[in-house]
Amino acid sequence: MPPTTPEPPEPSAPPPRPRPRLRLRLRYRSVAAWTAACALALLLIGLAGQWAAVREANFQADSIRRAMEVHVLGLRDSAGKYSYLPFTTGLHPEVLAALAHPQDAAVKQRANLYIEEVNRQAGSDALYLSDLQGLTLAASNWNTPQSFVGESYANRPYFRDARAGRSGLFYGLGQTTGEPGLFISAPVRPDGGAVLGVVTVKVSLRQLQEAWTFVRDPILLTDARGIVFLSSVPTWMYRATRALSPTDVEGIRRDQQYGARTDFPLLPWQLERGGDQPGYLVRTSIGGKTRRFLAVDEPLPDLGWTLTVMGDHAEVDRARERTWMLGLLVAGVLLLGGLYWQLRERRFAEQRDARRDLELRVRERTHALDEAHAFRKAMEDSLLVGMRARDLEGRITYVNPAFCEMTGYGADELLGRLPPYPYWHPDDVPRHWHHYDAMMSGQPARSGFESRLRHRDGREVITMVYTAPLIDADGRHSGWMSSVVDITEQKRAELRQRQNDEQLQHAQRLASLGEMASTLAHELNQPLMALSNFASAAKAFAEQGNQALLVSSLDETMAQAQRSAEIVRRIRGFVRQRTVGTEDCAVAALVTNVIALLQGEMRQRQVRAEVRVPATLPPVRGDRVLLEQVLLNLLSNSLQAMQATPQDQRVVEIDAEVLDGRMRIRIADHGPGIDASLAEQVFAPFFTTKAGGLGLGLNICRTIVEAHRGRLSFADRPGGGTVFTLALEISPP
Repeated sequence: MPPTTPEPPEPSAPPPRPRPRLRLRLRYRSVAAWTAACALALLLIGLAGQWAAVREANFQADSIRRAMEVHVLGLRDSAGKYSYLPFTTGLHPEVLAALAHPQDAAVKQRANLYIEEVNRQAGSDALYLSDLQGLTLAASNWNTPQSFVGESYANRPYFRDARAGRSGLFYGLGQTTGEPGLFISAPVRPDGGAVLGVVTVKVSLRQLQEAWTFVRDPILLTDARGIVFLSSVPTWMYRATRALSPTDVEGIRRDQQYGARTDFPLLPWQLERGGDQPGYLVRTSIGGKTRRFLAVDEPLPDLGWTLTVMGDHAEVDRARERTWMLGLLVAGVLLLGGLYWQLRERRFAEQRDARRDLELRVRERTHALDEAHAFRKAMEDSLLVGMRARDLEGRITYVNPAFCEMTGYGADELLGRLPPYPYWHPDDVPRHWHHYDAMMSGQPARSGFESRLRHRDGREVITMVYTAPLIDADGRHSGWMSSVVDITEQKRAELRQRQNDEQLQHAQRLASLGEMASTLAHELNQPLMALSNFASAAKAFAEQGNQALLVSSLDETMAQAQRSAEIVRRIRGFVRQRTVGTEDCAVAALVTNVIALLQGEMRQRQVRAEVRVPATLPPVRGDRVLLEQVLLNLLSNSLQAMQATPQDQRVVEIDAEVLDGRMRIRIADHGPGIDASLAEQVFAPFFTTKAGGLGLGLNICRTIVEAHRGRLSFADRPGGGTVFTLALEISPP
C-alpha cells in the first residue's frame, strides 16, 4: 500500500525514524535470508551429488561383479573341461606300452595314432606323452613340422608337478610353437602305483581373447607374479602390475613361461584407492586418450590367476553432474515459487511493466523445465533395462528403446496395444495371462517373476519382470510401470553348470556302486540261500501235511523275499542320476538309510557303528539323495581307513547336534588318520591314496555341501583317526 503521511508530532514528542531507513533495513534482512537459503541449497545439492556418485560407484561395482561371475565361469569352463583328458589318456594300454618300450618305433607309432585321435575328438590344441626325464615319446602333432616328439619339457612346472604325482596347471608360450596356451598335466600311474610318465594337454584361450576384444571396458588376467598374459587391451600384454624380483625373473627364464621375454615393464597405470570405495581407480591412456576406470580384482586360487574387470568411471562423474543439474533445477523451481509469491503479494503495487517482467521470467523457467524433461527422456532412453508402462486398462503407454530391442518390436507397433501382446511366448500364454490378471487386480509379484518372451525373429528371451504402481502428479493410481531385465545368458550358464554337476555326481555314485558290488553280492546271497532253504522245508512240510510248519516256512520265505527287494530298492535309489529335489530331510533317517546300504560291508569288514543322532533334531533343507551320497562316501572312507585297525577297535562314531544355529554331523573313525603333508590335497580333484580310486569322492562331497550353503571339514581325532564334520543349514520353521 502507498505510504501515508504522518501527522506532525507535538513539539515535546521525539521525531519518528525516517521510513527510507526502515525499508533499507528490511531489504538487507530479505537479502540475508535469501543468501542463507541459497547457501543451504548449494550445500544440499553438493551433498546430493556426492551421494549420487557413491551410489553410482556401488552400482557400477555390482555390475562389474555380475560381469565377473560370467567371465569366471567362462575361465573355469575353459580350464576345467579338459582336466580329465590327461588322466584318462594315461590309462590306455597303448600309452602304457609306449612308456614300457620307448625304443620300439611300432609301439610309439601306435601311441601317436591313439593320442592324435583322442586330441581330435576332444578338440584340444595338443596332447602328448613324456617320460620321467621330460622327453616327449608320442604327440598328437607327430606328423607336423612343429612336432613335440623328441622335445624335452623337463623345465616346465607342469611336468615337475605331474612327475611328483600331482596334477599340473601352467599358462605360457609353447617352447616349440611359440603359441600361448594352458597346459594341464597328470601323472601316468596305473593302479595307483609309481609314476611312469606324464600326459599333458595344451588348451588355447584364443576364443576367450577374441571374445574380450568386443567388450566395452578393459578386462585382463594376471599370473601369480602379476604379469598380464591375457587382456582386451593389446598394449597391456606382458606388462606387470608390480616390480618383479630377481627370483621371479629367474623363475620365468628357467620355465621359459613367456619365451625369450624377460623384461616386463610396469603397466602405465596411476592407482587411486579410497577408503569406502569398492575396488580402486585406475588412470591410464588408451588410444591416446586419458581415461579413468573403476577396477575390481577377483583372485582365482585354483588356477593361480587374478581376473581384473574394469568399468568406465566417467559414469560416476556424470551421475554426480546429473544430480547437481537436477538439484539446481529443483532449487530454481523453488526460487521461482518464492519470487512468484513475492510478486503476487506486490501485484497491486507494481506497474504493468513489472508484471510483464514477471511473465517473461515464468516463460524462461518453463523453458528450463522443458529442457529438464528432454534431459530425463534422453536418460531413460539410454538405460539397458527395458521399461514398459501400461494404463489401468492394460494398454501400453510407454516403452524405452531397450525394451524394443529386447522384443524386436518398435515403439509404434507396441504403443496402444492391449493383451495378448505380440511378444508373449505362445507356449506360456496362460502364464502371461496369470501375471497380467494379478497385476490388474493390484497384486503384482513384489519380488519380480521370470517370464519367457518370443523375439520377433523367433528366438526365446528369458527375462525378470518387476512391476510397481504408476502414480500421477495428483497422487492417483494411473497404471503400472514394469522394468524388464534380460537374463537369457545367465539362465544358459546356470543350466550348463547344473548339467556338469549332475554328471560328476552320477560318475561318483557309479564309482561307489562298483566298490559296493562285492558287498551287494554277499548281502543278497544270505536272503537267497534262506529262500531256498525255507522253500525246501515248505515242500517237505506240505508232503507231511504239517500245516502249522508249512505256514511258518512260507511266512519266512516272504520275509526273505521282501528283504532282498529292500536291498535292491536301496541300491537302485542310490544309482539314480535324477533326484526328487529340495525337501526337508530328517538327519536320523539319512543316517539310517546310509547305514542300511553299508550294513553288508560293515559285517564283512567287522566294523560296528555307534550312532548318537537324536530323533528330535530339526530337519535340514536339501536334496535327500545327494546328502545320502555325501554320508555314504564319508562312511565308506572310514570303513576302508580301519583295515589295519585291531578288530575290537573298529568302530565308526556318528553323532549330530545343533550348534550356533547350524546342524553339525560328525563321522569319526579309529584309523591311522591323514598325513599332515597331504591335508591340503584331500579335497583336490583326482587326488586319491586308494589303489584304483578316481579321486573324485571328497571333491564331489565338498561341491554338494557347498551347493547346499554348507561346509565340509576334517580334523585329527584325539587318540587316533579322523573326524569329518558336515555343517548344514536348518530348515526354516
